[in-house]
Amino acid sequence: MSQSHRIAFAGLIALTTALSAPLAAEGASAPAVELLWPDGAPGAKGSDEGDKPTLTVYLPEKELATGTAVVICPGGGYGHLAMNHEGHQIAQWLNSLGVAGFILKYRHRNSGAGYGHPAPIQDAQRAIRTVRSRAAQWNIDPGRIGIIGFSAGGHLASSAGTHFQIRYSEAKDRIDHVRCRPDFMILMYPVISFTESYTHKGSRTNLLGKNPDPSLVEAFSNEKQITPQTPPTFLVHANDDKGVPPENSIAFYLGLRKAGVPAEMHIYERGGHGFGPGTEEGAVSSWMVRCADWMRGRGLLAGQ
Repeated sequence: MSQSHRIAFAGLIALTTALSAPLAAEGASAPAVELLWPDGAPGAKGSDEGDKPTLTVYLPEKELATGTAVVICPGGGYGHLAMNHEGHQIAQWLNSLGVAGFILKYRHRNSGAGYGHPAPIQDAQRAIRTVRSRAAQWNIDPGRIGIIGFSAGGHLASSAGTHFQIRYSEAKDRIDHVRCRPDFMILMYPVISFTESYTHKGSRTNLLGKNPDPSLVEAFSNEKQITPQTPPTFLVHANDDKGVPPENSIAFYLGLRKAGVPAEMHIYERGGHGFGPGTEEGAVSSWMVRCADWMRGRGLLAGQ
């Protein structure tokens, strides 16, 4: 086994061990939670916790740090957030690779007073800008900041990677003037299309409403928004996913290929939907090793 694969498997073992222990066991400090907008998010409808998008900051040990960072978008159909297996567990895995993880608690239909478009994309853009603006503080290379998203979080991540040229909230401070294009994307069983028969209708309704403007439906069918400037992308899906069929990833991959954007896609025979790390799901759990290989090949895991 090569050194790089030993490191990847060691990270997987470390993650499996971490998942069996409490998040802040044996005196470990809890990760810091940062408000994205300390003075209130744009379009906020209230002042409850759900009206305040946040970043939960997981930094790797200094001796492991690669300078790479990833904003994490948990799934939940734009109606809730799967913060554990698509948030905290993913941040722990990234830390095992020396990558900083930033879990985005973005606004959605059932958070606070209830939010649809444009709140989630506002939060995603602000998250990337925040991480990039504080790169020196967090020992991050501002040119190596990616985004990972799961299911509807994958739709949000792909929106960040295809809509970065559009400003969805008024610039009010220095952070809002920092660029928000992710440098790479990792899309896990993502919702992609809002126009095709295989779309996840619940995600579309929660984001855009029951009778959405056709122009918004078209605009957020992200397979149609790919350009040569779309970031390099790693895609994972399961062939037996009944909730969000793999045609979503396939359509996005084909769009990337047509635009000349570097891409890698893995479709596993079994895994269903929402498997997260997949550490107890058989072969699908190898996506983390494959993803680490891809990141290493792109120079994102310096020194490994």
